[in-house]
Amino acid sequence: MKKIILFLLASTFINCSNYGQLNITASLPKKLREASGIEKVEDSNLLWMHNDSGNKNELYGVNIKGKIKKVITINAKNRDWEDITSDEFGNIYIADTGNNDNTRNDLVILKVNGSDLENKSVDVEKIFFNYPDQHKFPPKKKKRFFDSESLIYLNGFLYIFTKSRVKNKYGVTKLYKIPASAGNHTAELIGSFNNCDTYGCWITAAAISKNHKKLALLTHHSVLVFSNFQNDQFFDGILTEYPFDHSSQKEGIVFKNNDTLYITDEKSHGKGGNLYTFAIN
Repeated sequence: MKKIILFLLASTFINCSNYGQLNITASLPKKLREASGIEKVEDSNLLWMHNDSGNKNELYGVNIKGKIKKVITINAKNRDWEDITSDEFGNIYIADTGNNDNTRNDLVILKVNGSDLENKSVDVEKIFFNYPDQHKFPPKKKKRFFDSESLIYLNGFLYIFTKSRVKNKYGVTKLYKIPASAGNHTAELIGSFNNCDTYGCWITAAAISKNHKKLALLTHHSVLVFSNFQNDQFFDGILTEYPFDHSSQKEGIVFKNNDTLYITDEKSHGKGGNLYTFAIN
């Protein structure tokens, strides 16, 4: 009996260690060496990406071979673009929510009309918001939970997942909700989750499956998948963590289908800069 148990344990370990490894689909071009967001829009065969702060205010349509097929100038400043999401109408939302020092009071999400994705230059609607529990800019170091690199859309609302800058609490993420409409909004705090405590625990991107049954949160060394949640109570769902077989600066995630993810990482120290697929079924 002991031999059978040991064999089953060994088989389980082998299956887990080989399950869902990152598969390189394409190497991204130099123009996307700091890609910080990726989105798959309904009825489009392109993946939409952008770079973060210090780069051009451009949106790139990329094919699955990593070739840039479309470049759109966004008529808004790229202060610190982080994540990107879309709605059921094909509209794109770019989160200008990077806030490393927790000093910003001009946080904004830029809405690109889906019908404008054929144009070379587009105007945007601006969705400004503030956090209801941030009262100082910046707050004390032990309260700097107001950076954000993660955004999803669901049922007419945008959901923002924050990134902690607090020592020994780097895995804390807070979830906020705002209407997906132009204006100035005070975000509604929905809940919070603590992943772990080290730098690698930072939440760097988010995605929701098309059937709305899975939420994926990205870190540098794993993806956290929540399922069986009700409405927008994502953190009340069942959590499954899928570790990667290597660590890199991963900052973009989107569902290819309900059981497979596209993931991107930045080019840094001679590694990364790729588009990956990752199975989670």
